[in-house]
Amino acid sequence: MGLDRAASIDDLRHLAKRRIPRFAFDLVDGGAESERNLRRNSEAFEEVELTPRYMVDVSKIDTRATIFGQTFDQPFGMAPIGMLNAFWPEADLTLARLCKRENIPYVASSAASTTLERLAEAADGNGWFQLYVSGDAAVTEGLIARAEAAGYPMMMVTADVPAAGKRDRDIRNQLSVPFRITPEVLVQLLANPTWTLASLQHGKPNIANYADLLKAATSYADVQKTLITPGFTWDHLMRLRDRWQGPLVVKGILHPDDAVRCAEIGCDGIVVSNHGGRQVAFGPPTITALPPIAAAVGGRMKVIIDSGIRRGADLMRAKALGADFAFVGRALAYGVGAGGAKGADRAMEILKLELLRALGQLGAPSFGAVGPSDLAGASSPA
Repeated sequence: MGLDRAASIDDLRHLAKRRIPRFAFDLVDGGAESERNLRRNSEAFEEVELTPRYMVDVSKIDTRATIFGQTFDQPFGMAPIGMLNAFWPEADLTLARLCKRENIPYVASSAASTTLERLAEAADGNGWFQLYVSGDAAVTEGLIARAEAAGYPMMMVTADVPAAGKRDRDIRNQLSVPFRITPEVLVQLLANPTWTLASLQHGKPNIANYADLLKAATSYADVQKTLITPGFTWDHLMRLRDRWQGPLVVKGILHPDDAVRCAEIGCDGIVVSNHGGRQVAFGPPTITALPPIAAAVGGRMKVIIDSGIRRGADLMRAKALGADFAFVGRALAYGVGAGGAKGADRAMEILKLELLRALGQLGAPSFGAVGPSDLAGASSPA
């Protein structure tokens, strides 16, 4: 099956799995422990039913969404993913450029394989900055200052890494820093020559924004210590709110009370997220956590969702349950893995066409028109 026959994001995932060595594929595809949350994220989306309405003119459908003063052509953007160039060479820049062309936001991870500066240039006005708060205040300040200088208008603070997620696939693959070529890895490299040759051409991926700090790292655990902040508290978030002059969003919220507190602090939005099922093995799917959070904040801030979106209709489901915007991560990453820039284009095309079709089938002339009344079982307004 080639890219032109890929009918879904899941098809692209299967294509990517055939082209990428297992240790690199698992780095992005894997989840925490038994991967229950990874599976449930997508399954729970499919359980949300919407009721179509007919005899509505859907000959022209508007998929645009406005958030933080900027109007994007689609109601979703690219979520931050660290070390994505290990999945496919130049994946970071490929997706940043795609997001610019498609006029959607690209969130540059502070753990990206490409520097914040290069990603800001590639996204060209559509870049958002994601921050992992370091235990070293100087490291955090340095990243924020670089993001400001690069022109990022918005900062997304990741809150859900007080402890390292236990990713069994990475343990089985003996993922290490610096990267070691074991006999098992060598077999995988020889079995995936396209990935191997491309990686040799572009160089070994690393966490570019922490390059100096990680020179002394001898294990993946050392890398995680740089990104994991067990001491991150509400007081730290308040200081970040004071420090950052633009919109600030907190990523990793699953409890309504935490969302309310973010609003009270003055944050501009939250991302209902369980880190794509990569951190917590026992929490709720994000689409399940969304409705009580949206109700609790009551329009005081933007409510965004990620984790588990694989279909265009998932974006409508999230909107009906209270989300203003969404981010996808693996969905676009699978496209890059399946076919580089052309694969990324195919993933974007699939999501866009699925959304258009789903809006038409629902009887919604615009994404903004989707709301709670579209949920199956919702009562008609009096």
